Amino acid sequence: MSFLFGRARSRANTADLVKQARDHVTKLEGPQGPAKAEELAKVLSQMKQILQGTHDSEPNTDQIYQLVTSMIDEDLLYLLAVHLHQLPFESRKDTQVIFSYVFRFRPPTGPQKPEPLALAYVVEHRPQVLIALCRGYDHKESATPAGTVLREVLKNEAAAAIILYDDGDEPGSSSRGIGGIDPDRPQSGRGVFWSFFDWIDKSSFEVSADAFTTFRELITKHKDLVPRYLAVNFELFFERYNRVLVQSNSYVTKRQSIKLLGEILLDRSNYNIMTAYVDRGEHLKICMNLLRDDRKMVQYEGFHVFKVFVANPHKSVPVQKILIMNREKLLQFLSHFLEDRTEDEQFIDEREFLIKQIRNLPPAPVPPQPR
Repeated sequence: MSFLFGRARSRANTADLVKQARDHVTKLEGPQGPAKAEELAKVLSQMKQILQGTHDSEPNTDQIYQLVTSMIDEDLLYLLAVHLHQLPFESRKDTQVIFSYVFRFRPPTGPQKPEPLALAYVVEHRPQVLIALCRGYDHKESATPAGTVLREVLKNEAAAAIILYDDGDEPGSSSRGIGGIDPDRPQSGRGVFWSFFDWIDKSSFEVSADAFTTFRELITKHKDLVPRYLAVNFELFFERYNRVLVQSNSYVTKRQSIKLLGEILLDRSNYNIMTAYVDRGEHLKICMNLLRDDRKMVQYEGFHVFKVFVANPHKSVPVQKILIMNREKLLQFLSHFLEDRTEDEQFIDEREFLIKQIRNLPPAPVPPQPR
């Protein structure tokens, strides 16, 4: 019966590893910090081996289950997320692997939930884990490992909702778990989602690029969740998007944000968002300024947003006024716009179509017919 005692020892050892990790990670900021970081590195390496297995042995499902449940019980997922930036480089990589495996783990027996075990627990009871992972963008050391975990987790709609609807202690915030969300309450703009704008615009290139990739995943992946969110928070979202991202001083941020804006507006699931956006004269003015940018790729991406305004058969009166007032200038400008793109047949066709639409505008604005 020695094999039974072996299994009991392995379960005990697994639980002990988690307790050791908790003890070490909570002392990283004290005088023993460097020593605890080294000890924690060894424990994290052992935990990774349990999840991945080794060259000599396959991973043991019972051990993994014990590890995952122990991490939940000891709140280790939250502690690792909070202290990720303080870990040595190899430990950050190990922690990234641990998070990825733990968030994917499903027990082989028992009732199967839609979400894996740890992820279900986090979205229902400990959403602060996901918020802390987002806060990994506050530090260049933790941006990449935190972002990698987030993008994997954000394939899950409930996890995306936790981040979108985080609003601190406000009623209807995701801070109480997925069941506490009120999707019809406008956000205050102080939740973690709104920090992405500054992480993208004001961080180092590496952090900014990773944050933008996660941001893009967050607002393009879920076709039911995001349109509803954008509809309720339309003013706040697009005011910040246009001011911080589209008009950013960073060329990379500016260009990729304009491109993403075009994708958002042309996504069929965002039809109501698109119609609301292109009704605004101030949005058209921003877009027309992009056409005159010094950089051709900014002009090109701006063109793909501008065409949505012009091609709209139900143009609002404010939009018509701007186009009619600037008709002659636009016609002359567009006739020579990016004329070196001689091999881009689609662009040439679209440019000619817009010229025709602007030329055929009425002499004065006409109230649009109801959609």
